[in-house]
Amino acid sequence: MLKEAVSAAECVAFQLSNDAERYAELGRKLRSTNFHSAVTVARGSSDHASAYLAYLIMARMGRLVTSLPMSLITLYKSPLVTRDTLAVAISQSGQSPDVVEPIRYFRDGGATTVALVNDTASPLAESAEWTMPLHAGKEQSVAATKSFITSLVAGARLVAEWQNDPELKDGIAALPEVLATAARADWSAAIDVLAPARNIMVVGRGISFPVALESALKFKETSALQAEAFSGAEIKHGPMALIEEGYPLLIFATRGPAQAGLVQLASEMRGRGARVLLAAPEDVAERDLTIPVAATPDLDPIAAIQSFYVMAAHLSKARGMDPDRPRHLSKVTKTN
Repeated sequence: MLKEAVSAAECVAFQLSNDAERYAELGRKLRSTNFHSAVTVARGSSDHASAYLAYLIMARMGRLVTSLPMSLITLYKSPLVTRDTLAVAISQSGQSPDVVEPIRYFRDGGATTVALVNDTASPLAESAEWTMPLHAGKEQSVAATKSFITSLVAGARLVAEWQNDPELKDGIAALPEVLATAARADWSAAIDVLAPARNIMVVGRGISFPVALESALKFKETSALQAEAFSGAEIKHGPMALIEEGYPLLIFATRGPAQAGLVQLASEMRGRGARVLLAAPEDVAERDLTIPVAATPDLDPIAAIQSFYVMAAHLSKARGMDPDRPRHLSKVTKTN
């Protein structure tokens, strides 16, 4: 897991050196098509990457995006209207039937279908109209790291070409260097807090919420640490009842409109006795963990999850576990 997480910068550099004209062609196609909405099709870490893509599409392109409940198609056989819809599937393996079948359904129904997939010989890659390779290389660890990061980058490339935004394109081009810096960030303070922990809340909001979701999943997968992700706007409702002296919280306060509220939330939770780990850029004095910044705030979560993955691999070992062999889990999960 650690080796693959650290290799993400090289994988992203390789992805960016490939398929430039294919992404440009897809961007032209998206700009010339009148979509009323979009859906994402994914499970697990890929669904968290889809949440990041959805945020970019809604914030930058103004299209509503829904995470598709795949059982509507695979089990309930619901008669969904798919024309004038963009359907994007994200997957490392491209093998799971409940990801493949909806893309076939949407394509047959006249939707524009895109697969961001690592295995370009997979059923998913063969089912979509547009297949965009992640170029992460073979991933040995059960816990996805480099394939998740390359999924985020591929989603950002899709939106950058759709919007035809030079600033976002330039920011994406600079990501390999940002990721290399993020992999070297010192997050050892988190291990001191979390090695003995029994549970944790992971908090983000807006563009940072997808990495909160992904981090909570990795805590469960690799450290058997009960973790739940919440939006900073929700934690003061029901979840607040769980906060007690010493309760750990990891808060991702990346740049953007939600940052000030998340920094304030960290202060409030410290006042209630929580052990807060505030992950933020170096200009946030209250931070406990430093997140390197990208060229634009919309790309900061990619750096944040890179730093997190390195810490998570070390945390797993500190808790006496093997991050490469999570119990009860396998690399490819096939569901219907």
